Amino acid sequence: MTETYWPRPAAPHRVAGDPDRVVFLIPGLAYSAERPLLHFARAVFLRHGWTTQEVWWPQRPPQRAGQDLPVWFGRQRSFVHAHLSRILSTEAAPKIALVGKSMGAFAAALAADRGLPGIWLTPVLRDSDVPGDLRRSTAPFLLVGGSADPSWDAGLARGLGRPFFEAENADHGMETDADPVNSADILRRATSAMDTFVARL
Repeated sequence: MTETYWPRPAAPHRVAGDPDRVVFLIPGLAYSAERPLLHFARAVFLRHGWTTQEVWWPQRPPQRAGQDLPVWFGRQRSFVHAHLSRILSTEAAPKIALVGKSMGAFAAALAADRGLPGIWLTPVLRDSDVPGDLRRSTAPFLLVGGSADPSWDAGLARGLGRPFFEAENADHGMETDADPVNSADILRRATSAMDTFVARL
């Protein structure tokens, strides 16, 4: 019996818009498509007429289990690449975009391989191959991160010369400790950055 990661629907949720434009919402290690950043990413794409498709992991993603970060991140990258490649092989839409949160942002490798635009929410910019994947990407992408997130690298994000949104003192969940009002405002501003980006695709 296949292990299921999170209770999930029999078929990942798809919301119809333009059938020629499909965006895939890619979860993190423990951050599903129902969580705020991906929920509002979906809303933004729907607002601009795209069809949205959730991605669910078919089994438990690689756990750290004492491994060095670069090794663990490499295993996550391979896991995401393999699963998403299978999904994309069955997608007929001529225009595809990707949105990935944290571990889901390892899909930047696939986006670079296939020339797909992407939104990468709290990508792992340290101890991973993501910076190299972003540098070789020819399609538009947006980075979203927080200055208090140890996985974020503001200098690297700035140096790529692509649009990015950075929230002061936000952690890996794009929230600030003990300040839910500010966290909600960060979510609003991140959603606005995504809306601006998607409007130009």
